[in-house]
Amino acid sequence: MKEDNLYLRIVRAVLPSPFTIAIFLSLLTLLLALVLTDPGKDDQSPYFLTLLSYWQQGFWNSGFLAFTMQMALILVLGHCLALSPPVDRLIEWIARYCDTTARAALLISLSTLLVSMLNWGLCLVFGAVLVRKVGEKAQRRGQQLNYGLLGAAGYCGMMAWHGGFSGSAPLKVNESDHFLVEVTGQIGIDATLLSPTNLVAWGLLLLIIPALFYLLGKRSATQPMPPLLKEEGSTETQAAQAEGAERLDHARWPGIAVGGLMIGITIYSIWSFFVGGGDVAYLINLNLINFLLFGLALLFHGRIDAFLSAAQEAMSGATGILIQFPIYAGIMGLMQSSGLIVLLSEWFVNISTPGTFPVLTLFSAAIVNTFVPSGGGQWAVQGPVIAEAAKSLGVDLPRAIMALSYGDQLTNMLQPFWALPLLGITRLSAKDILPYSLIAMLVAAAIFIFVLVVV
Repeated sequence: MKEDNLYLRIVRAVLPSPFTIAIFLSLLTLLLALVLTDPGKDDQSPYFLTLLSYWQQGFWNSGFLAFTMQMALILVLGHCLALSPPVDRLIEWIARYCDTTARAALLISLSTLLVSMLNWGLCLVFGAVLVRKVGEKAQRRGQQLNYGLLGAAGYCGMMAWHGGFSGSAPLKVNESDHFLVEVTGQIGIDATLLSPTNLVAWGLLLLIIPALFYLLGKRSATQPMPPLLKEEGSTETQAAQAEGAERLDHARWPGIAVGGLMIGITIYSIWSFFVGGGDVAYLINLNLINFLLFGLALLFHGRIDAFLSAAQEAMSGATGILIQFPIYAGIMGLMQSSGLIVLLSEWFVNISTPGTFPVLTLFSAAIVNTFVPSGGGQWAVQGPVIAEAAKSLGVDLPRAIMALSYGDQLTNMLQPFWALPLLGITRLSAKDILPYSLIAMLVAAAIFIFVLVVV
């Protein structure tokens, strides 16, 4: 795909920055809620002001603020870990085979999809760091690549994660006391994540998406790359000049000791989980990942000063998360409190038949995800409508749940919310990756529709 291709020029001309998109979506959600929803009978305030209060309350939602901190940490700690000598050598080994745009796009997309099967948070950081390392290696060799295409390849796992072992909706209904248990009952992952429908979907994704990126790499032109290489610091000189307590910052034992303790606690927690008969589906969560990443980063860097230096470099990548996540929390609060999200879901239900319901559920979830880019949050507000409708139409509940999961993850390729960590690490812009992620989204949509209708 050449740089002067009409498609690329159009997409890059109409796409603003992710922050501008968040502001636009806030205004659009406010307008839709004002036009389509009704104020409560007891509400004496002007409805416009009421809607603004919903947005403000969502903006400071304590659960979402905690989630923002978790996401900032998983980005910073994952980046720190990737800058450590052991992981750097591992990623360099993978990157040595990424000597052309086509081969790099294939390997990066395949690796990212495989990691997304395990956990979406790891997938997010892994893909970004791998792309960055491939770009650094190319700059050392004086080689030009289509770096934007590689960024899209590193992001493609985010359109597959909800069908993996960190999928919010499938894991939630697997709980014995989830909030919809009286409607759906407990639905095990054997009927959702391990169902033939989802396994076929995964097989097709692993075959087709890397092949797609390989073909795009074959047809694409190279691009000017952002400066990625940094000068090596003189930490040895600083260590030699340190005096008194400053020597602790340059000693290896404090970082190794604390990092080892954190890893040991994590291992003990996992062992206790299995001894207590816990379900493996709930073993991996953001807190466990962040704690483990913290310990590994300290252990692998060894010296406190090396860890802090890596953290300082990684911090800039978290800027987009810190200033944009609250805006999307406001959008979610506005949609939920005004009833807009239920209204949208019910409209799709009303035009559905038993045959079309799974596909229309996918489309409704894809649209809702554009405004509420949170799998868990989306299931909380859209799940009750989907579950009741599936029962009334006689549609298989696990299939309906996976349809919602597919739709939720699909428009991550259009909505740059989850791309913020990758953009921060790789120093790409949304305009660089979205032209290619949109193509991947359309191909994945065809795969998901096929498995929902045929399998």
